[in-house]
Amino acid sequence: MVTIEEARRLVVESRIALPAVRLPVAQAIGAVLAEDAVAAEDVPPFANTAVDGYAVKSSDTEGATADSPVLLSVIGEIAAGASSTATLRSMQAIRIMTGAPMPSGADAVVMVEDTQFEGDKSTLDGSQSVAVKKSVRSGDAVRGTGDDVRRGTTVFERGTQVTPAVAGVLASINVAEPLVHRRPRVAVLSTGDELVDDGSPLEPGQIRESNRTMLMGLVDAAGLVAVDYGIVRDDESALEQTLRLAAAECDAIVTSGGVSMGDYDVVKSVLSRVARMTWMQIAIKPAKPFAFGVLDRRNGGEIPVFGLPGNPVSSLVSFELLARPALRRMAGLSPVAADRPRVVAVADAPLRRGRDGKVHFQRVVTHWTADGRLHAIPVSAQGSHQLAATALANGLAIVPDGEGIEVGGNVDVLLLLS
Repeated sequence: MVTIEEARRLVVESRIALPAVRLPVAQAIGAVLAEDAVAAEDVPPFANTAVDGYAVKSSDTEGATADSPVLLSVIGEIAAGASSTATLRSMQAIRIMTGAPMPSGADAVVMVEDTQFEGDKSTLDGSQSVAVKKSVRSGDAVRGTGDDVRRGTTVFERGTQVTPAVAGVLASINVAEPLVHRRPRVAVLSTGDELVDDGSPLEPGQIRESNRTMLMGLVDAAGLVAVDYGIVRDDESALEQTLRLAAAECDAIVTSGGVSMGDYDVVKSVLSRVARMTWMQIAIKPAKPFAFGVLDRRNGGEIPVFGLPGNPVSSLVSFELLARPALRRMAGLSPVAADRPRVVAVADAPLRRGRDGKVHFQRVVTHWTADGRLHAIPVSAQGSHQLAATALANGLAIVPDGEGIEVGGNVDVLLLLS
C-alpha cells in the first residue's frame, strides 16, 4: 500500500493550471485570476455623500441640538449622477442625495433625519432654509475619493478565485475582461449494465445510479465545469469510444468503479490498454483503491484520468482527498486554496477504530458551541456503501492508526464546505 501523502504527490502536486484566457467579467465568475488585478481608477472616483441630507460646512453646525437648531440657507440640490457648480459659503447648505458628488466648500453631510426643511421645495434659491438639529464633524457621511480603492493598488493577486463580490470589484475598477485560467471541463461517467437512472422498475441485479449524480455535483461545487457522459454499458468498444470523445472535449475524466486489485471490469481493462495508469491501494479507509493516469489525445496532448472506487462513500472520500484538489490546481488555485480547510475539533462522541495500518476518514457533523470551539459528532453509520448516513456530514475526521479518539479529544477535520 501507498500512503495518502505518496498518492497526493503523484495525483495532486503534478497538476498545472490550464492556459489563461480573457473573459467578460460576468463570465469569469468561478474562474481564477491569471494575473494581478490593479486598479486603474480610484473607487469612488470623487467624494460623495453616503446618505440623503444636506451638504454643509461642519463649522456652521457647532452646538446644534434638537432644542437649539442652527438655521442654514438652502441654495440648491444635487441628485446622484448630477453635479453642481455652486460653492458653499458660510451658513449655507445644499440638499444632496446618496451617491451625489460633494459640492465645493462642503466638508460634511447632515442626515435628513436630523433636519427640518422650511419653505417651498419646488425651487431652492436661497430663500428656503433648513434647521440643523445635530452638529457634525468634518468628513461625516462623506465617502472620500479612493476611500475603497486607490488607483495603482493591487486589489487582487494572481490565484484569486473570482467570486460574485470579486467580480463586482473588478467591474468597479474597470477590469472589464480579466485574464483568468480557463475552468477545467471535467467528464463524469458511470459504467455498468446494472445501473438504472430512468426511473423504471428495478430488474433482478439492478441498482439505481448514484455515483455519477453525486460526482457531477461535487465537480460543480468545486468551481469546475461538470460534463455528463452518462452511463456506459459493459462494452469495451463503447467505453473506449466514450473515453476518446471525453478526451477530445474535456480537460479531465472522472470514473467510478472497477479499480480494485481483484476486479476484472471493463473500466480497468480499457484504461489499462488506452491510458498510462497507476493502480493504487492507499493506506486509508474508506477509499483504499484508486487509479490515476493520463490518456493521450488524438490531436496531441494528454488528459488526466481519475479512477475512483465504486462504493459511494469511498468515491466521495477519494474525490475530496485526491481528485478535487488536483482539479482545482488545474483551475489555477494555489496548493492551499485547492484543498479543503483543515481545522481542529473536539470529539463529542468516541471516534472508534482498530489498528490496521491505515488512516481513517470518519464522516462527521461539525458545529460551533458556546466555548468558541468546533465540535464533531460521527454520523450514525460509517460503511463505505452507506451514503445516506454520510449525506449530511460536513467534515471528514482524520483518525490516525490506533484505537481512535475518546470523547473530549482533539481531532483534525477537513471541512466539507461549498
